[in-house]
Order: sequence, then structure tokens, then C-alpha cells
Amino acid sequence: MGNYLTNKKLFDVHTHASGPTGRLPLQSEFLTSAPSGHIFGWTQDAAMGWNPSGLGKDEYLILSTQGGIRAEDGSPIALGYHTGHYEVGLLAQAAANEFKQNNVIPFAGFVSDPCDGRTQGTPGMMDSLAYRNDAATVLRRLIRSLPTRKGVLGIATCDKGLPAMMMALVAQKSLPCVIVPGGVTLLPEKGEDAGKIQSLGSRFAHGLISLEEASDFGCRACASPGGGCQFLGTAATSQVVAEALGLAITHSALAPSGQAIWLDMARRSARALMEMSTQNITTGDILTEDSIHNAMVTHAAFGGSTNLLLHIPAIAHAARLSRPSIDDWSRINCATTRLVDVIPNGPTGYGTVQVFLAGGVPEVMLHLRELGLLKLNAHTVSGTTLDESLDEWQHSERRKKLRERLQELDGVDPDDVIMNPTKALERGLTSTITFLTGNLAPQGAVIKSTAIDPSVVDADGVYRKIGHARVFTSERAAIAAVKGLSGNLVHAGDIIALIGCGPMGTGMEETYQLTAALKYLPHGNTIALITDARFSGVSTGACIGHIGPEALAGGPLGKLRDGDLIRIVVDRVNLSGSVDLIVNGDIANGTNLLNSRSSHPDLKINPDLPEDTRLWAALQNISGGTWGGCVYDVDKILEKIGGV
Repeated sequence: MGNYLTNKKLFDVHTHASGPTGRLPLQSEFLTSAPSGHIFGWTQDAAMGWNPSGLGKDEYLILSTQGGIRAEDGSPIALGYHTGHYEVGLLAQAAANEFKQNNVIPFAGFVSDPCDGRTQGTPGMMDSLAYRNDAATVLRRLIRSLPTRKGVLGIATCDKGLPAMMMALVAQKSLPCVIVPGGVTLLPEKGEDAGKIQSLGSRFAHGLISLEEASDFGCRACASPGGGCQFLGTAATSQVVAEALGLAITHSALAPSGQAIWLDMARRSARALMEMSTQNITTGDILTEDSIHNAMVTHAAFGGSTNLLLHIPAIAHAARLSRPSIDDWSRINCATTRLVDVIPNGPTGYGTVQVFLAGGVPEVMLHLRELGLLKLNAHTVSGTTLDESLDEWQHSERRKKLRERLQELDGVDPDDVIMNPTKALERGLTSTITFLTGNLAPQGAVIKSTAIDPSVVDADGVYRKIGHARVFTSERAAIAAVKGLSGNLVHAGDIIALIGCGPMGTGMEETYQLTAALKYLPHGNTIALITDARFSGVSTGACIGHIGPEALAGGPLGKLRDGDLIRIVVDRVNLSGSVDLIVNGDIANGTNLLNSRSSHPDLKINPDLPEDTRLWAALQNISGGTWGGCVYDVDKILEKIGGV
């Protein structure tokens, strides 16, 4: 207290200052006719230190999901929520310098994002999916709040921030916009990747890993300070989709965060945006039905996260395009073989940075082009058609050198990471996603069928399981049972039914701690999981999610009881299947029992569900629910509430 009072500098307070030197370059016509906001904007720009003589030039807006505060040496002054947004400020800085060097004026704004990994199993997960819509709204408002911008550069990396950024940018149909995918973190030289590391608690509880091993592996799993996770989860899949949509420059998804090639991507993206403006190319020219198709095909070829079944329809809706239906997803997945060997799908499971070195999105698209699966006349932010971009990539020095670098660094043949269709089929890679129906999922359900343990799949490629239901109305209770921390243990052969965890119950929480626990337990491959919640993109196993209608919307899933007999069939060849309650071996008897039952007595909205998430859940339910992308359809909402 004494030092505080004697520190004279604290009280050296001033009330006036001389202000910036120089003069605003005002012209009579501008001063007379321009909105007052434009003129005051110049005053603000000068106050922030921009040379007033340079005002009046083209302005570009950089939006990012930056989080944390870094010292000049990169050490943390304040931590970010996750590595995925900790370094993206460096991309924004590189892009801003590129703009300045090209004699235009950059602006920057930030809307940070949460981490699904950090909130697994916590009440924070109840805000995760709802955040995406909120962030997209704020980003759109920020874009409109700088009315003088000539274009927008959006920089984002992870599960919700990047889908939100895409939703915001595709709505700017009359503006040029470019996405800069924020890249990925490096693999640890020794230890486990960030996906496997999230099962430490379950494995330790079962004596499968020591406290010393958990402490060591947990420390080093994220081997570099920036970038999304090393596996093809929702973050990495969103980067792939951004490029496949044509919104990002060629070979930008999955770049190693913090490295020279990553910073160069930001500079090239800034130049692409300025060129779009010069050529009068807008986002409306890029985002079309054809580009949505290309993104869905590429998603299937990568074996991407099922969370994109929520995000791609939301992106289409924001662009005022038709939202893909279950039939569209099923048709595309039936026609598209998975070509990428990446964590978590395998068979070997390479890291996302290794996929980047093997050629990333354009390399996969070369194979898809040969198969005739792409709409090649779709335009990209590079100023070319997709066909022209792929021609350029195929003969580029960049492709040659990076593929050689993968062989040199890791001894990995790039053609073993991204395979041609013949090799992929020989190695057992099949189409990615299967859509299920049945008396427990009348609106549908989804499973990443490639992620089912091959040891429990029959020789004809069909997973068949009959087991007794173990019903849980909260993830907390389910994970306790899986870990053996409650008297209500989950046993080999059980089918876990996690109900009431859709949007109306928990905000449609992601249940990765459950799926990770099952993957790494010795008997986990004998257990199936069915839920109205969603899964992390790194989830594996017989995990069936997005069951609709959700339990709290009256779905039959909410009528299950412990001991009910459930039959699951997943045909990984024909991408079809079902999840049914059966009675005396008969589906019809099971349907009759469900129709006669009331909901489970413990089924209820999670008492911790925030009010704003409850509002989001109600609005998205009116707008088409999870199969519609959890969006806000204003016309339907107004019709429902009696508006105009």
C-alpha cells in the first residue's frame, strides 16, 4: 500500500493531448456527401496511429478466432483455450503485413472459440454447438459494422470457430472472402496423440496405464503450441471442407502451425483476396450447389468427422443454398471410397500433418477427378476453376518437394497416406458413413462405420449385434459406469443407451470421453453405444449418434429401459442398417412396446443447461433440428411464433 501511494508515476495523469500530426486527406465532395461514420472512421484511424495521409485507400477486414496473449518470444502471458487459436494471430499479422505492402489498409477483429476437448464431460460442453451459431452471428455483425471493407479474410482452425467463420463468410454473397485454415499441431516424437490422450483417465482407472506414464504422455501429446489436433477430427475435417468448398487457396488445409509454409499461406491468401476484389469475384461466385457437392465428396474420401453433417448443411443454409438431406449424404457416401489413411480411422493412422505433406486436399481431389466424382467447373478463391487448380497442383514443384519431404522425414510413402482407389480397396478402406433407421431412430441415425473394430465385423462386411440396453440419462453416470466407479457397471456385450443428450437436453453434447474409454478398454469392442448426442471426429467403435427424434422431443430412444434387447445391423458395404428394439426376436413387437410406453422416468433436461442454450435448442428444433444443421430458419421461426 505504501509503495502504491509513493509511486508518483501513477498520479501523473493528463486530460489533454496534442493528437496525431498531419491532416486527413478530405476532399470537398467526400466531406459533403459521405456518411458521418466514414469521416469519423478516418479520425479513429489517425488516433490509432495510421498515417493520415494514407487514408482513403482500399480497406480489408481480417477476422480470426485468436485466443491467449503471447510474448514476443512466443511464451504465454495468458493462455488460450486451446492450441488451435493460440498462434492464429501470427497468421493475421502475416496477412496484415501483406496488405500493407500492397498499399491497402487492413483492419482486424477477433471472436475467440472454445475447445471441445477441454469441455469434454463438463457443463462447458452444453455451450459448444450453440456457440457456433452465436459466433457466426457476431462475425456477420462485425463484417457489416465495417461498411468500407472491400473483402474479408477469415482465419480459424477448430471445431466450432471454423464452421462459424465459414457460415459468416458464405453469407457475404456480394463480397470477396477467403478462408485461411489455421493448421495443425505436430505429432510427439514419443508418446500418444491428442486423441488417444483423452482416454488417460479411463485407462488408469482400469489399471492399463501407470500414473507416471499418464503424466509423461499427457504433457507432450500436443507437441507444438499451435494448430488443431493431429487427428482427422472435426477441426481438421472443417479445414478440409473449407478448401474443398473453394473458399481456401489450394493446399492450405492441415498446414503445420507456426512454420514458414503456414505463414506463407496467410500471405498468399491475402493476395488472393485482393485479386478477387480486382476481378470482381465474390463469395456468391464460389459457394454454389456444385461446391457443396465437392465438399461432401471430399469429406467422404477423407473419412471425415460426422460433426460435418451438422456444419455443411449450416454452411449451405447461410449461403442460401439447399441443405443436403440424409439421402444426399447416403448417395455420396455410397459412391465415394475412403482414400486417406489417417488417425483415427487407420489402418495405419497417419497424422494430419503427414496428410498435408502427402498432398492434402488437392491430392485427394486428383483421385476423385479420375473417378468422375467432382464438379470441376466450380470456382475457387484462387481465381480458377477447380479443374484448372488441380491441373496446376498435379504438375507443381510444391507437390513434388513436399511428398519427397514426407519420405525423407518419416520414411513414409505418400501414396500409402493418400491412396489411389485400387490400393484403398486392397487395404480394406471402405466408404465412411452409414445412415441407419429403425424403430429407435425413425428420423435416422449415423455411424462412422469405417471406425468399427474389424474384429467384430462379419466376413460379409456387416456388423451385427444383439445386446441388452444399459440406459443412462447423463454422460456423467455413463462414464462412471464404464470406468468402474459406480455399482452400475457396464459389462462386455452391453449396449449403452445414452438418452436425453440431444440439443434440448444438453445442447447436443459431444461424448468423446465415452467413446475414447471404450476404444482403449480390452472389452470395449464388444460394447456398442447409441445416443441422441454427437461424437468427436476422433471417435471410433460401434458408436451410433444423432438419433432422431431426440429423446426429449418424444423420440422412442427416450422410452428404453435397462435390460431391453436391442439389435444393431450396420452394413459397411452397402452403407445401410438399423437400430431396433426387439421383443421375442421381432421388430414389430418392439415397435408396439415402444408405442405403449411412456418416457423413461429419469429423462429430463439437464438442470445445468444454460438458458441461452435452451433458447438455441428450441429455435434450431423449429428450423429442422440436427438433420437440418441446427440452424436458425427465420421464416419458420416467425411462422411458429406468429410473426410476419
